[in-house]
Amino acid sequence: MADQLIYDYRLAPLSREDRALCDIAAKLTLKPGEMSKGDFERLIEHGFMEEQISIAVQVIGYFNYINRVAEGLGVDPEDWMKPPPAEWRRRKAKDYDLDLTKF
Repeated sequence: MADQLIYDYRLAPLSREDRALCDIAAKLTLKPGEMSKGDFERLIEHGFMEEQISIAVQVIGYFNYINRVAEGLGVDPEDWMKPPPAEWRRRKAKDYDLDLTKF
């Protein structure tokens, strides 16, 4: 299940609530400018409280930040991290129809 969560959470046997949270994490990570009030309303519909949503967004933002710092400084990923980051990004870009030439 860990590999499913790392590489494609949509393949993991998650609850509806966990899936909704992962959807928000993916969108906030890959398309932050497209976030809308509706995204957070869906989390509320799944039973999340505003404080929980705030904490989730802060954690997601922190991990995005620290990963970009590490990549920006050329920190090599640990050996256990696979596939290589460039391959993982290529796959994610394809999943979310992102044009990597803009990055």
